[in-house]
Formats: sequence, structure tokens, C-alpha cells
Amino acid sequence: MQRKRAAVPAILLATAGLLSGCAGAVSDAYVIENEPGSTHHIAGTELSRVTLTEDAVERLGIDTTPVTATGRHLVVPTSAVFVDTEGAWWVYTNPRPAVYVRHEVEVGREQSGRAILAHGPAEGTEVVTVGVAELYGVEFAVGH
Repeated sequence: MQRKRAAVPAILLATAGLLSGCAGAVSDAYVIENEPGSTHHIAGTELSRVTLTEDAVERLGIDTTPVTATGRHLVVPTSAVFVDTEGAWWVYTNPRPAVYVRHEVEVGREQSGRAILAHGPAEGTEVVTVGVAELYGVEFAVGH
């Protein structure tokens, strides 16, 4: 009887040793094939250009609208405007298909779902209204 009791801990230790060898190393590093977006620093600025694949643009449902003017004020939908962690206000412009660049704005006031800007991108410039948070995530590699 004593012999069986002594064998049980030895078997458990041996089994634990074998199982621990099966686990392998745990790593947070991974590689995404066909990355949906990339960033490129814009020389002479602190900004980056975000470029998405066509599939990413479609999957994220990116939508844009042109900046309009009312009198001497620029106007964009409030959905286009976001504030960063430093308290600065921004929009993402869309200078070319699937290319997005952050542009600092000064919001004068908000009225009926529209942001009246004291300064911002020129009238007619396309700004992102859907997918703003996702672009910010790509630009600053949130989650990576």
C-alpha cells in the first residue's frame, strides 16, 4: 500500500513535466498578413498619412463629405470632428482615394449637428464622417 502512495506523486510530477513541454512559449507578437492600413510620416510635420486598402475602406464603411462655407465660416458635420488625448480638435481629410490626413481645426460652435469652424481645411476639401475613430486607431497603432 505504501508503494502505491509513493508512486502517485511521482506519476503526477512526470505528467506535469510532459504537459508543460507541450505548451510552448506564449507570445503577444503576431504578424498580420495583408495589413489593411499603413502610415507614412509627412516630412516637416508631426502628422502621418494613413493609407487603407480598398477592402478596408469598404469594411470600415468610410464615408466623406466636403467642407462647406457659411459666410466666412467653414462647416463640417459634427461626426467629422474629434478631440485627441491632448485636447486638440481634428478632422481627417481625404486628399486621394483611400488616403487620409489629420488636419487640426478650431471649433467655434456646434449647431444642429454641424460644427462651425473658426479655422480648418479649405472649402470643398473632403473630410471623413464615418470611420474617424478607426483611422485614428490605424494612425496611432491602437491595439498593436
